[in-house]
Amino acid sequence: MSFQMRDGVLHVEGVPLPVIADAAGTPAYVYAATALHDAARSFVDALAPIARKQLLYAVKANPHPAILPTLAGFGFGADIVSGGELQAAQAGGIAPADIVYSGLGKTREEMGAVLDAGIGRFNIEHAREGEVLSALACARGMRATALLRVNPLVDAQTHAKISTALTDSKFGIPYPEAIGMYHRLAALPGLNLQGLAVHIGSQITDLSPLQAAYRRAGTLVAALRTDGHCITHADLGGGLGVSYRAGAPGADVAACGAMVARETEGWDVTLLFEPGRFLVAQAGVLLTRVLWVKPGQPHPFVIVDAAMNDLARPALYDAWHEFIAVRPRDREHFAAHVVGPVCESGDSFAHPRAIDRVEEGDLAVLATAGAYGAAMASTYNARALVSELWVDGDRFDVGSDRMPAALARPQRVPRWMAVSGQRAAVGR
Repeated sequence: MSFQMRDGVLHVEGVPLPVIADAAGTPAYVYAATALHDAARSFVDALAPIARKQLLYAVKANPHPAILPTLAGFGFGADIVSGGELQAAQAGGIAPADIVYSGLGKTREEMGAVLDAGIGRFNIEHAREGEVLSALACARGMRATALLRVNPLVDAQTHAKISTALTDSKFGIPYPEAIGMYHRLAALPGLNLQGLAVHIGSQITDLSPLQAAYRRAGTLVAALRTDGHCITHADLGGGLGVSYRAGAPGADVAACGAMVARETEGWDVTLLFEPGRFLVAQAGVLLTRVLWVKPGQPHPFVIVDAAMNDLARPALYDAWHEFIAVRPRDREHFAAHVVGPVCESGDSFAHPRAIDRVEEGDLAVLATAGAYGAAMASTYNARALVSELWVDGDRFDVGSDRMPAALARPQRVPRWMAVSGQRAAVGR
């Protein structure tokens, strides 16, 4: 295991977390290289029975430049949703042919840049996007390889804010309209439409919704072929969940691989997969220090130096992250709130919960924070962007420095507010 207690101190691989805190300060994300390798290997092994496939890392989960080349070494390309993620994938050594551009709000400028980069394919979300992509490709004398994203109208049985296939979802073409839309887009001159894409949500641990979505996708593949379309690819998305609570199950990736092999038998397509969270969530923790323990009724407040701007998931959707003391007092626990210093009541990591007893100055971690942690961080309250560190065996290094808000987002006053080097009076 990459995170374990040794001699009463929590280690990341061979490095005690207090050593990292002394060197880099807190709060800080700390990633374990071995945990990333292990997750990637388990996913690759689970999909081994599927001969024709393309593995794509969902860059949005964590775009750190150490992750992309590591996963490329396991055969992963990249699933991107913005021009910035295109740059991250290219900087990480991902070949253009191994990049798929997904996402609902692609701009014309981004689509043009992605076409110019020669990426593998687009996942088209709606008719107008397909029309614009066709025009951009025609203007370049090329055809854009693409898949049509379909909303199979299957409840992923996960949190509403990370479900993407409900009836009111903004993503994809609703299942009843999919065949008609495919006919329409396939006729456009600038598109090389090759098949379908589905993605029903994130943090999925029960495989039955995925199975239902894939069955619906298989029905569409057969129907489109009957209508004369050449279907060569199907993107089955990502969404496999991990265990965030002690004792709670994550997705069984081996069972998922076996299920996919059964459900897609006879499709005669190349299958695409887009894991994100599954690969990186358990490779990272957010290291934090207790600032104060404030008395409260009936429970005290453990105030830490990490905040919702560093790890937004609990504030966004009440996500659970285990709170673990770096030097736990033997068998001592108490019920407490764990909160950050940001001036929002929502800046809370745990409502009254039994946690390791901690005191002012103690170190602790918020576990399973490698996905959608640093990737979603902000400078709210003019707080610095959190730093990131990597551990590999007995060595560690800084992967990104703590960046003051003024540097992360440089701002300046309007020209008319400064006269001869002096700030003009407000209101003039």
